[in-house]
Amino acid sequence: MSKPGASVEANQRATGVQLGGRLQGLSLPRQVWFLAFWPLLEQVLTFFVGFTDLIIAGRMAGGGDETLANRALGQGLWLGIAAGCATWMILWLGIGPLVQWVGLTPTAASYAHDFLHTLAISAPFSGALFAINAALRGSGDTRTPFLSMIVVNVVNTALSWTFVFGPAPLGGHGIEGIARGTVVGWIAGLLTTLMLVGRSANDTLHWQKRFLKPDPKTLGRIIKVGLPQSVEIAGMWMIHAFSIRVIAGLGDQGALGAHILAIRVESMSFLPGFAIATAAATLCGQYLGAGSREMAVKSVRLCWKYAVILMGSMGLFFALYRYELIAWMAPGSELHARLAAPLLIICAITQPFFATCIILKTSMRGAGATPIVMRWSFASLFFYRVAVLSILAQLHLTTLTLVWIVLSLDLLTQAFIFTRLHLQGKWLHYKV
Repeated sequence: MSKPGASVEANQRATGVQLGGRLQGLSLPRQVWFLAFWPLLEQVLTFFVGFTDLIIAGRMAGGGDETLANRALGQGLWLGIAAGCATWMILWLGIGPLVQWVGLTPTAASYAHDFLHTLAISAPFSGALFAINAALRGSGDTRTPFLSMIVVNVVNTALSWTFVFGPAPLGGHGIEGIARGTVVGWIAGLLTTLMLVGRSANDTLHWQKRFLKPDPKTLGRIIKVGLPQSVEIAGMWMIHAFSIRVIAGLGDQGALGAHILAIRVESMSFLPGFAIATAAATLCGQYLGAGSREMAVKSVRLCWKYAVILMGSMGLFFALYRYELIAWMAPGSELHARLAAPLLIICAITQPFFATCIILKTSMRGAGATPIVMRWSFASLFFYRVAVLSILAQLHLTTLTLVWIVLSLDLLTQAFIFTRLHLQGKWLHYKV
């Protein structure tokens, strides 16, 4: 029996498609794990600070157009800053109404307001860093984003501790001090990435003054791909906020804490899943840029298989050791153990479907089919997480376990929808 990588290499030779740079000469499985390794570590580091991606540089790099890829890097930087500034203003003006709408207790609302009010300052810096890191990942460089996130987290941890527990006047700033450390961490991470990209003249992407000038054509191409995704993410967070509001309004004491606790446990599976999805999006974009839809599909399906196996195995681990995991996260809390244990059973069942959603949606974004992802994601999210939860809340039938069952039905539905869309193949024909 031939090795898995051998048949892929035969396909590459038959199609005449070979990716360049650090991916050159690697079989498809090795390309997947090469690209997933650093994002896996990066995702662990960005556990508290989020995840995003841009894929247009990957398509350009895969097509061998280094000039256009570098131009996309420069234009993406300005768009990232602009998006961050917009986020800053939205948070600055909307923190009060948002905190009040979610329904937190007065003490929690005060903490949330102080934290988010300061954290909003980091948005332009994190927006720029996200854009640069996404372009680097798209070109096949997943190591530099990881290094920048090391700096973000080291600086964040050190300064947050100092601003909270250090001697006056540096210390004693409470929850606001944690946010200040995060802001400085993002600034340090951005400066690190700017320096590393500036020194990487031998790689695909590097800074050039001429590419930093506004280029309407390239900006238009990036906005065409990125705008639907931005709308999707914004809408998704609003819908998630509604779910939090429903949970916060439950009569069960400790329901919101148990919900967050279960998500923290589940993150041990979906963070590696997002790392593999990054590899799927990068390979898909590069193979499409190189003119091979066949290899783009093969790369996505290989990542799909890896993610289902990995996340499914993690789900089984969650189910078998749910009480130990809860005790590790919240020691001595029988209330949280009682509420969160059933959630981890539901989580375990849905992991293969969650993996399917992560890989197929991210790969479609990598192909430029962001309108498809936005349309179908919104439809399912709104139906289950707004309409169904609203009806249950009005009928006073809502429990934390039932909320999680509804959220799982959303994942199940999206998994079937995006599997069908993937098999139809129309997502491969989008222009970037």
